[in-house]
Amino acid sequence: MKTKFGNILFVVLSILSLIACQNDDDNINENLSGNYTGLFTVTYSDGTIFSNPVMVSLNTNNTYECIGYDYYIPAVGSGTYETNTTTINFTDQNIWTADFDWNLILNGTYNYTVTRDSLLLSASKNNVGLYEYQLVKTELNIE
Repeated sequence: MKTKFGNILFVVLSILSLIACQNDDDNINENLSGNYTGLFTVTYSDGTIFSNPVMVSLNTNNTYECIGYDYYIPAVGSGTYETNTTTINFTDQNIWTADFDWNLILNGTYNYTVTRDSLLLSASKNNVGLYEYQLVKTELNIE
Protein backbone atom coordinates (compact mmCIF):
# COMPACT_ATOMS: atom_id res chain seq x y z
CA MET A 1 0.00 0.00 0.00
CA LYS A 2 2.77 2.45 0.94
CA THR A 3 4.70 1.59 -2.24
CA LYS A 4 1.67 2.19 -4.47
CA PHE A 5 1.03 5.57 -2.78
CA GLY A 6 4.73 6.45 -3.10
CA ASN A 7 4.72 5.58 -6.81
CA ILE A 8 1.62 7.69 -7.45
CA LEU A 9 3.11 10.58 -5.47
CA PHE A 10 6.37 10.29 -7.42
CA VAL A 11 4.52 10.36 -10.78
CA VAL A 12 2.38 13.35 -9.76
CA LEU A 13 5.40 15.31 -8.48
CA SER A 14 7.38 14.47 -11.62
CA ILE A 15 4.59 15.75 -13.86
CA LEU A 16 4.25 18.93 -11.80
CA SER A 17 7.97 19.60 -11.93
CA LEU A 18 8.01 19.10 -15.72
CA ILE A 19 5.13 21.55 -16.12
CA ALA A 20 6.82 24.10 -13.85
CA CYS A 21 10.11 23.85 -15.77
CA GLN A 22 8.63 24.28 -19.24
CA ASN A 23 10.09 27.14 -21.25
CA ASP A 24 7.56 29.95 -21.58
CA ASP A 25 9.24 31.64 -24.57
CA ASP A 26 5.95 31.41 -26.49
CA ASN A 27 4.26 33.56 -23.84
CA ILE A 28 6.95 36.26 -23.74
CA ASN A 29 5.41 38.22 -26.63
CA GLU A 30 1.96 37.98 -25.07
CA ASN A 31 3.31 39.23 -21.74
CA LEU A 32 5.25 42.10 -23.35
CA SER A 33 2.61 43.11 -25.86
CA GLY A 34 0.95 46.43 -25.25
CA ASN A 35 1.43 50.15 -25.52
CA TYR A 36 4.13 51.87 -23.48
CA THR A 37 5.03 55.48 -22.79
CA GLY A 38 8.14 56.76 -21.14
CA LEU A 39 11.53 58.31 -21.60
CA PHE A 40 14.24 57.56 -24.13
CA THR A 41 17.78 58.45 -23.03
CA VAL A 42 21.06 58.17 -24.88
CA THR A 43 24.30 58.58 -22.96
CA TYR A 44 27.21 59.03 -25.35
CA SER A 45 30.71 57.85 -24.50
CA ASP A 46 31.86 61.48 -24.06
CA GLY A 47 29.25 61.95 -21.28
CA THR A 48 26.71 63.88 -23.37
CA ILE A 49 23.13 62.91 -22.49
CA PHE A 50 19.92 63.47 -24.47
CA SER A 51 16.40 62.48 -23.32
CA ASN A 52 12.92 62.79 -24.77
CA PRO A 53 9.45 61.29 -24.30
CA VAL A 54 8.66 58.22 -26.37
CA MET A 55 5.81 55.80 -27.08
CA VAL A 56 6.38 52.16 -28.05
CA SER A 57 3.75 49.65 -29.16
CA LEU A 58 4.64 45.94 -29.07
CA ASN A 59 2.01 43.84 -30.80
CA THR A 60 1.30 40.13 -30.35
CA ASN A 61 1.95 39.58 -34.07
CA ASN A 62 5.62 40.53 -33.48
CA THR A 63 5.35 44.00 -34.98
CA TYR A 64 6.30 47.23 -33.24
CA GLU A 65 6.07 50.97 -33.65
CA CYS A 66 8.08 53.64 -31.86
CA ILE A 67 6.92 57.27 -31.81
CA GLY A 68 9.14 60.12 -30.61
CA TYR A 69 8.39 63.76 -30.03
CA ASP A 70 11.63 65.47 -31.06
CA TYR A 71 13.89 65.43 -34.07
CA TYR A 72 15.71 62.06 -34.12
CA ILE A 73 15.91 61.58 -30.34
CA PRO A 74 14.83 58.85 -30.58
CA ALA A 75 14.59 58.34 -34.34
CA VAL A 76 11.56 56.12 -33.76
CA GLY A 77 11.10 53.17 -36.10
CA SER A 78 8.73 50.34 -36.88
CA GLY A 79 9.02 46.78 -38.03
CA THR A 80 9.19 43.35 -36.46
CA TYR A 81 10.70 41.98 -33.26
CA GLU A 82 11.73 38.65 -31.76
CA THR A 83 12.19 37.92 -28.08
CA ASN A 84 13.87 35.45 -25.81
CA THR A 85 14.12 35.47 -22.05
CA THR A 86 16.53 38.43 -21.75
CA THR A 87 16.74 40.20 -25.12
CA ILE A 88 14.55 41.66 -27.83
CA ASN A 89 15.80 41.96 -31.40
CA PHE A 90 14.09 44.76 -33.34
CA THR A 91 14.25 44.83 -37.14
CA ASP A 92 13.36 48.29 -38.41
CA GLN A 93 11.74 48.35 -41.85
CA ASN A 94 12.10 52.04 -42.75
CA ILE A 95 14.35 53.99 -45.10
CA TRP A 96 16.55 56.55 -43.34
CA THR A 97 18.80 59.41 -44.39
CA ALA A 98 22.47 59.24 -43.40
CA ASP A 99 22.65 62.54 -41.49
CA PHE A 100 22.25 61.31 -37.89
CA ASP A 101 23.22 58.60 -35.41
CA TRP A 102 21.42 55.48 -36.67
CA ASN A 103 21.75 53.92 -33.22
CA LEU A 104 18.87 56.25 -32.26
CA ILE A 105 16.54 54.04 -34.32
CA LEU A 106 14.77 51.33 -32.32
CA ASN A 107 16.62 48.59 -34.17
CA GLY A 108 18.95 45.76 -33.19
CA THR A 109 19.30 43.79 -29.97
CA TYR A 110 18.29 45.27 -26.60
CA ASN A 111 18.41 43.74 -23.15
CA TYR A 112 15.10 44.03 -21.37
CA THR A 113 13.68 43.71 -17.89
CA VAL A 114 10.05 43.75 -16.85
CA THR A 115 8.84 44.84 -13.43
CA ARG A 116 5.05 44.82 -13.04
CA ASP A 117 3.90 47.30 -15.71
CA SER A 118 7.39 48.73 -16.43
CA LEU A 119 9.68 47.76 -19.29
CA LEU A 120 13.34 48.78 -19.53
CA LEU A 121 15.13 48.36 -22.86
CA SER A 122 18.87 49.02 -23.00
CA ALA A 123 21.65 48.55 -25.50
CA SER A 124 25.27 49.63 -25.61
CA LYS A 125 25.92 50.11 -29.30
CA ASN A 126 29.13 50.29 -31.32
CA ASN A 127 31.13 51.90 -28.50
CA VAL A 128 29.10 55.04 -29.22
CA GLY A 129 26.74 55.12 -26.25
CA LEU A 130 24.08 53.57 -24.06
CA TYR A 131 20.55 53.72 -25.48
CA GLU A 132 17.73 53.22 -22.96
CA TYR A 133 13.95 53.21 -23.03
CA GLN A 134 12.29 53.46 -19.59
CA LEU A 135 8.67 52.60 -20.30
CA VAL A 136 5.39 52.06 -18.47
CA LYS A 137 2.50 50.07 -19.96
CA THR A 138 -0.48 52.30 -20.78
CA GLU A 139 -3.96 51.99 -22.19
CA LEU A 140 -3.14 54.30 -25.10
CA ASN A 141 -3.71 52.91 -28.57
CA ILE A 142 -0.97 54.03 -30.97
CA GLU A 143 -1.60 51.52 -33.74
